[in-house]
Amino acid sequence: MEGTRGDRWGHAGTAGDTRGPDVPSLRGDNSPSPTAPGDTGSAASLPSPPGTERGPRDPRGDTEPDGDKVCAVCGDRANGYHFHVMSCEGCKGFFRRSIIKGVRFTCPLARRCPVTKAKRRQCQACRLQKCLDVGMRRDMIMSEEALRRRRELRGQRGQPGGQRGQEGQRGQPGLTAEQQELIALLIAAHQRTFDSSFSQFMRCWPTVRLLVPSPPGAGVAAGVSLSPCEEALPDVLSLLPQFADLSTFMIQQVIKFAKEIPVFRSLPLDAQISLLKGATLGICQIRYNTVFNADTKAWECGQRCYTIRDGALAGFQQVYLEPLLKFHESLRRLRLHEAEYALLQAMLLFSPDHGGIAQRDVIDRFQEKVALTLKSYIDHQHPPPEGRFLYAKLLLLLTELQTLKVENTRQILHIQDLSAMTPLLSEIIS
Repeated sequence: MEGTRGDRWGHAGTAGDTRGPDVPSLRGDNSPSPTAPGDTGSAASLPSPPGTERGPRDPRGDTEPDGDKVCAVCGDRANGYHFHVMSCEGCKGFFRRSIIKGVRFTCPLARRCPVTKAKRRQCQACRLQKCLDVGMRRDMIMSEEALRRRRELRGQRGQPGGQRGQEGQRGQPGLTAEQQELIALLIAAHQRTFDSSFSQFMRCWPTVRLLVPSPPGAGVAAGVSLSPCEEALPDVLSLLPQFADLSTFMIQQVIKFAKEIPVFRSLPLDAQISLLKGATLGICQIRYNTVFNADTKAWECGQRCYTIRDGALAGFQQVYLEPLLKFHESLRRLRLHEAEYALLQAMLLFSPDHGGIAQRDVIDRFQEKVALTLKSYIDHQHPPPEGRFLYAKLLLLLTELQTLKVENTRQILHIQDLSAMTPLLSEIIS
């Protein structure tokens, strides 16, 4: 029986699977795979990274800046990488202000405005969308409080305010060299396998669900409290196939994240499969939290915006949706850094749900190492009163997440056609 399951996980694709792309291999080739597989034509295929299909700037109306550093958004002179993209100070500041304030811009010209050095101020909606299209990451924006603390630390150490990592993961005071290396490894794995702009996934669907406010009073199920984000269009594009393909897309990225970790790759195949089955749904929720907007109570997946109302339209019930929303609000309220999100994912991954798994001692040791690193990072990056009980709150939320996973699995099994649409999801919850 185990051999049959291992074969299905260890080879690309399954018989009859015509919706999702090939499953990243867990047998044989265990090398990291930061780029997408060469699968084409499937609903959740992974094309090239954002920004590689077109040039980084629109040369019309601009003069070529001196040097090789060009802003990928407007074409102006860039001064370094900001939020994962080579960009200028102007576009860096614009993106940060827009995301922190949660501003909703509108374009009068159907989102087709040119974004150049000369015209970048004419349409804020198109400029923000260009920032997302070229790969700027919302989850790499530090809060004002975090920036203030970083400036104070630099002043205390007499360091100049030069370029540093977004989370300051290198050279962290109070962390051992081994802990710093672990954080750097996990952040790199997270960044290579999660695109917070969802630009890769959105190319798989026609753009029919844009950020359009819902009409007042719109509702699906009695008792579901929702804030307007966008109007669902079930007659034009059924939500169930979207949820199915989005699930496949997210699961693929989690598998790639796991295979970026050397300790995971060193485990026997059966142990890898067991860990992925136990942790994938939870890791997906941790990643969804990085794009959750607490003000609108919506998950901003690039150009698309999902609420629990959309979950209700797809067939999920309030007994799951309401605790799910509460979980995301609670986790987002903690204002975690990217390093903490990456460490949480590793903690979930190395949490076997049964005692018979192979190399249990290796798994337990690595989970303890991740947990101690997370505790040390919190102690030194979230001083009181902000960091008081933060680690304990995270552990409670992880326990709550396990309860949500059980209910999520139960509802997936009862939603007609969902499991059939997503063989990979079916294998995860089997």
